[in-house]
Amino acid sequence: MDFSASDLTAIGLTLRLAAIVTGLLMVLATPLAWWLARTKSALKIPISVITTLPLVLPPTVLGFYLLIAFSPQSAVGEVLNLLGIGPLPFSFAGLVIASMIYSLPFVVQPIQNTFSEISDQALDTASTLGAGPIDRFFSVVIPMSKQGFFVAAVLGFAHTIGEFGVVLMIGGNIPGETQVVSTQIYTYVESLDHDSANALSVLMLLFSFVILLPLYIMQHRGGMGLTLFRVQK
Repeated sequence: MDFSASDLTAIGLTLRLAAIVTGLLMVLATPLAWWLARTKSALKIPISVITTLPLVLPPTVLGFYLLIAFSPQSAVGEVLNLLGIGPLPFSFAGLVIASMIYSLPFVVQPIQNTFSEISDQALDTASTLGAGPIDRFFSVVIPMSKQGFFVAAVLGFAHTIGEFGVVLMIGGNIPGETQVVSTQIYTYVESLDHDSANALSVLMLLFSFVILLPLYIMQHRGGMGLTLFRVQK
């Protein structure tokens, strides 16, 4: 497969976007997942629903409302202007924020599921040994949740790589700035360059297979695998 300079740029931008989004989500989603897994608050159900919304909302709907929210005329846009942050629509920064929202459930749910499986006894034992809440979290919870973090990172990264609707609505298709692999394929199809579209599509297909393979291997060996979404009581 031969890739043009614009293809390589789109591939690099896609990997950069996925890496940044996954890294930020792993940090931000972890406390949210912990709260959802352990809380008995009445707010758990509505917050769980909001977190899961990107799974059922059409990407164009989510992208449209984010586009409205990020516009300079909106309240959010005015605050960003006051903070000296440039307009987010059709920028890489806007693409990062939109992608984080769109991929949020794919990171939160695996971590939340793993957190829910940690027994209170393990935490109580650590507490009796003098471990405080933060120490218990990093010395007990994190090591016991490695599989959940692995699944979350893989799914978050892969889902960001494959985004299209939200990317097109928020970022447009600006070469070198917001043109990722999915929108590059769209450009090729629009221009009837099916050979170039096929080359990138085959690359995406191979990537999807390779990145999902270890998850199914984990599942086959009895690990957490793809136990992704379950109703938390």
